[in-house]
Amino acid sequence: MAISSAGLFLFFALLLGHGVIELNASHHVYQHLQSTDKSSSSSTKNQPYRTGYHFQPPKNWMNGPMIYKGIYHLFYQWNPKGAVWGNIVWAHSTSTDLVNWTPHKPGISPSQPSDINGAWSGSATLLPNGEPGILYTGINPQNQQVQNLAVPKNPRDPYLLEWVKSPQNPLMAPNPQNQINASSFRDPTTAWLGPDKRWRVIVGSKINREGLAILYRSRDFVHWTKAKHPLHSAKGTGMWECPDFFPVSVKGANGVDTSFLGAGVKFVLKVSLDDTKHDYYSIGTYNRGKDVYTPDDAFVGIEPGLRYDYGKFYASKTFFDSSTNRRILWGWINESSSVADDLKKGWSGVQADVEVTFEVPNFGKAEVLDPSWTDPQLLCSQKGAAVKGSLGPFGLLVLASKDMQEHTSVFFRIFKSQKQNKHVVLFCSDQSRSSLNEANDKTTYGTFVDVDPVQEKLSLRSLIDHSIVESFAGGGKGCITARVYPTLAINGGARLYAFNNGTEAVKITRLSAWTMKRARIN
Repeated sequence: MAISSAGLFLFFALLLGHGVIELNASHHVYQHLQSTDKSSSSSTKNQPYRTGYHFQPPKNWMNGPMIYKGIYHLFYQWNPKGAVWGNIVWAHSTSTDLVNWTPHKPGISPSQPSDINGAWSGSATLLPNGEPGILYTGINPQNQQVQNLAVPKNPRDPYLLEWVKSPQNPLMAPNPQNQINASSFRDPTTAWLGPDKRWRVIVGSKINREGLAILYRSRDFVHWTKAKHPLHSAKGTGMWECPDFFPVSVKGANGVDTSFLGAGVKFVLKVSLDDTKHDYYSIGTYNRGKDVYTPDDAFVGIEPGLRYDYGKFYASKTFFDSSTNRRILWGWINESSSVADDLKKGWSGVQADVEVTFEVPNFGKAEVLDPSWTDPQLLCSQKGAAVKGSLGPFGLLVLASKDMQEHTSVFFRIFKSQKQNKHVVLFCSDQSRSSLNEANDKTTYGTFVDVDPVQEKLSLRSLIDHSIVESFAGGGKGCITARVYPTLAINGGARLYAFNNGTEAVKITRLSAWTMKRARIN
């Protein structure tokens, strides 16, 4: 079907439906908002924004994953006493399909001096004996950030219901000799084994404005020695939270284990920038002899840097799924509402699936890309879904109310670059009219997508899950995640449209849409 200028096509009314996860981000503690009174937390029923198939705890604030004996384990930052940061423990859920999750008692709770003020983020590593070990950040009585170890009490239990902490905790700690910033030293990665049979792990940190991936080595996973130099660093980037370091194959699509040795691999270093609340990654080479990582291109803090997701997405973490030989990425989709609204909802931190393909018949009238338009997010803000162009904006209006007072726009614009003599595709997610509640964050996000619209059709997939709109362009070459809280476009009042506000016609060559079932989550 063709969508002409100002065209609007209703697909169906949506009955939407559950939330995502992950490690910790900024740590603003709201002690006065903590409570153990169950009446202070709203029921999970009748919550129009609560997600239906993205993972989310039953209530309160949330923020590593692994597979063990065929069972997927998700450990996540959770405050059992409130909807905001504080009283942090390692909550624990398990799954056999990564969709439906069963809750268990917390895996790690503050109990030792080394974590008495909170058990913060970390990672799981499978040791040579096949058993897991968890390295995690604890806060000691002096409010210093230190690194600790926990292991299963019964390794034969595939559900790993009980964990014991090393009596030698903390294993890594600031002291006057090692020049570590005691308030910025957290989030150890999954460890990897080097050719010398010594373990390596990196911990996020900073000195002044220089972001650091501090490197430690160990022969027994208990006694760790700080290396003389970090694995990598970058000036002017601030605190590096939730670092992730892993190999990727350049010869095939399968993932590889973190300790994989051999030719034909590159390495990915990802960090979460506390200053910007964005995840950045680079691809580069790792010198195993010198323990130095060298990115191929410009790294974090330099726009446009590489990002998994150009929307509301932070503190991501990967793990290697040995049952399917793939690497799986988790990310935290944080809130767009105020702390007060988070408390009303009773939870914080996180059902339809639509795929549509567009074809542009004529590129002759494409708008010329101004050489100064180098910031895609700013360009999407200036040229929102309501700003008419030539080739676009065209795409989807999701979570739209009947009268269109509320809607979230996910769309393309196509420009002609005279400098490079090619067409440039801009991909946007516009939340400016997503809700009548003006207290919400309604940021517009955007990125350029590396596709040639002349040679290939433009694909757009949007996963709509109550308050989450997760959109993928060009088969995943561009990803933007948004959190939206409409007041009218909820439950039976939500609609989905295809639209074209450009002057040139655009064809829909393929359309598939599904209503998603609610997953069993905690």
